[in-house]
Amino acid sequence: MVIMKFKNSKKLFKEAKKYIPGGVNSPVRAYKGIDTAPPFISKANGSKVYDEDGNEYIDFVGSWGPMILGHNHPAIREALAKQLELGTSYGAPTRLENEMARLITEIVPSVEMLRMVNSGTEATMSALRLARAYTKREKIVKFAGNYHGHEDSLLAQAGSGALTHSVAGSAGVPANVIKNTIVANYNDIEGIESIFRHYGKQIAAVILEPISGNMGVVPAKQEFLDKLREVTDQYGSLLVFDEVMTGFRVALGGVQSLYSIKPDLTCFGKIIGGGLPVGAYGGKREIMEMIAPSGTVYQAGTLSGNPLTMTAGLTTIKILKENPEIYDQLEEKAQKIQKGIEKAIIETGVTANVNRVGSMMTIFFSDNPVYDYDSAKKCDTKNYSKYCKLMLEMGIYLPPSQFEAFFVSYAHSNKDIEKTIKANGFACAKLL
Repeated sequence: MVIMKFKNSKKLFKEAKKYIPGGVNSPVRAYKGIDTAPPFISKANGSKVYDEDGNEYIDFVGSWGPMILGHNHPAIREALAKQLELGTSYGAPTRLENEMARLITEIVPSVEMLRMVNSGTEATMSALRLARAYTKREKIVKFAGNYHGHEDSLLAQAGSGALTHSVAGSAGVPANVIKNTIVANYNDIEGIESIFRHYGKQIAAVILEPISGNMGVVPAKQEFLDKLREVTDQYGSLLVFDEVMTGFRVALGGVQSLYSIKPDLTCFGKIIGGGLPVGAYGGKREIMEMIAPSGTVYQAGTLSGNPLTMTAGLTTIKILKENPEIYDQLEEKAQKIQKGIEKAIIETGVTANVNRVGSMMTIFFSDNPVYDYDSAKKCDTKNYSKYCKLMLEMGIYLPPSQFEAFFVSYAHSNKDIEKTIKANGFACAKLL
């Protein structure tokens, strides 16, 4: 086993905490749960990332999803280099924005028009503002365990029952802001029916991750999504899919293509930026035309549709569209990893199970299936923390939280997969 050294990362983390809250610019990066300093990454290529101590890791974080082709892909790098010669930002319309919008509307049938933004949070926030304006209603329904960014009305946790109105999940969020947010139980058909019986004519939209990646990978059941489409149609509410993580990841057309469900609005991110900061929301033309300057719903962004981001995203999506076999190979790679992990679970007797959809997966340290937030919360987070630290020390870079997804990329080789499976077996045995 390689002995990893973390001297430089520890020094940099100590320095970071002097200037940056918690030493990080996004909380999960702090590695608080696994009792170690986070590796400070200096470079990445293919399936690997490298830290400031020179350690090499097989990367299953993939910048939290967008690196579906692997890091530093030559075609993306070449396209960005050409765009750099033309400038980095204009704050004006470009041909690239037209091309991106046209490409996404061609691939995703539910999207007739698209507006680019800079993050997933902007996308969900803007989509819900639009939904409220379109329906002339104020209440929204979200699901416990689904994360849609840090917009105030979405930072809510579930109460004791499906009909309980939410309480703030963050300091600084006024109770008045989230009074119109209803938190429901994921995959609970009876619960959503009950909510609509009570509040249906007041509900502007239902928003969800159709495959959750923020309580670990937890897919919605087909019948649950069918019911959401049915009740939102019945009561005149909008159905909003948050495909920031799953769009172009689980399939070219996203979750909605797998489940044959057409949401009214869809939020995108991650892959459509090719690794650069991005977000977008789109849907039916009559709804989208309510956005300024066509309509009265205001939303703006100085760097929206940035030419560098559009270049990286377009290059990525075109590669995926022109090479559909990539998804078959991603499935094959991810399936092999899943089987290897599950084999070690059985052989060692460690209490765990795996959820996977396509190239997204999570190992849950629980003896029960995970299908919603309550079942996810029963996982042994201490065991995951030990597991993650053991894997890190063996050069396997995983999300430092039980409630995040692993991402398999096209760049992961058979050698990477075999090393990962071997390390997993060792880690599972050590947990006992």
